[in-house]
Amino acid sequence: MSPRTAAQPGAPARADGFEIHRTPAALAPYEQGWRDLVAAVPGSSYFTTPDWVLGTWEAMDPAAAAAAEVALWTGPDGRPEAVVPLARTRGRLHPRIPLPVRFWTLLGADADGADHGLLPVALHRREEVRAWLRRRTRGSSLWLPAMDPEGDTALLPAGSRRIARTTCPRLEIGTGVAVGSASFRRLMRRRERQLAEAGIAFRWVGPQDMTAELLDAVLALHRLRQDHRGAVTALGPHRRPLHLRLQARADADHGPAALVAEREGTPVGAVYGFLWQDTFAYYNGGWDPAYARLSLGTVLLDRTIAEATALGARTFDFLRGDESYKYDSFGAADRFDEQWLRPRSAGALVAGAVLRHARRRHGGP
Repeated sequence: MSPRTAAQPGAPARADGFEIHRTPAALAPYEQGWRDLVAAVPGSSYFTTPDWVLGTWEAMDPAAAAAAEVALWTGPDGRPEAVVPLARTRGRLHPRIPLPVRFWTLLGADADGADHGLLPVALHRREEVRAWLRRRTRGSSLWLPAMDPEGDTALLPAGSRRIARTTCPRLEIGTGVAVGSASFRRLMRRRERQLAEAGIAFRWVGPQDMTAELLDAVLALHRLRQDHRGAVTALGPHRRPLHLRLQARADADHGPAALVAEREGTPVGAVYGFLWQDTFAYYNGGWDPAYARLSLGTVLLDRTIAEATALGARTFDFLRGDESYKYDSFGAADRFDEQWLRPRSAGALVAGAVLRHARRRHGGP
């Protein structure tokens, strides 16, 4: 498959216009140009926009933030032509591998963070970026936990290998596209009537209308659902600063959005995600378990798909996780992010071998 890069004229590469920025504030003048560069990549993800990357950086603790940087190549007009956000950190390459490793990675691509990573690079900047990335990470391990399989992996330094995959189901949507089976659609209409009789109303909240209060409601509902299931929540209070920064950068057509279920004005359920281009990415959500018998969670997702369709979305991205409801109820199809590693330490070599073995054991390519 051909690499996806920003659609730029094939002009000769230029050495001018290169800078490394070590604070998020220094990149403020380039944010819209960066956003436009990402938008020019077909099928690009919200997780590669300055909204997510800089929001993550701003929300880091000072020690971690000091180990991050963004390499930026600009053209004669000052607009970004390539962006490489990096962070140097230390941690586990998998929760079940206790050995910590020091490595470079994409800024914002932590374990419970971004999916569909890629490097937004104009065609005529590819060789410069590839050479710079090789030099910058020389001597250190490079770990990219969730790379878009259609991204330009030829930009990665020699020795980088795909070691694992993560399931990220997607659903193609659009006007006239039926979601789920006929019996599933009948069930959803019946459940909607029952929820209405119980006093539940639904409200779409677009990116420009998201507030801190609504985010707090989403966090509380998510925690309520996770407590009921006895699971550990990833969307906890520690993520709040990031999501407030995402709200601050939102516009009418991109950023955090939610479908909220309310009873007498009080939220009892929510689906929370991100609008970007023609995709709605379902990040997380929660609902009061008291309404489980009325399938509130499933109805919320079904209504969110309908709202996203009405806004012109063509893809509903369930993001990582192969939970059965994504397939059985909604008919999602598998898609996979790829994990890449260039090991430069004994710990990274061991972790890479374990992950490759696990992939082969489970039938991965």
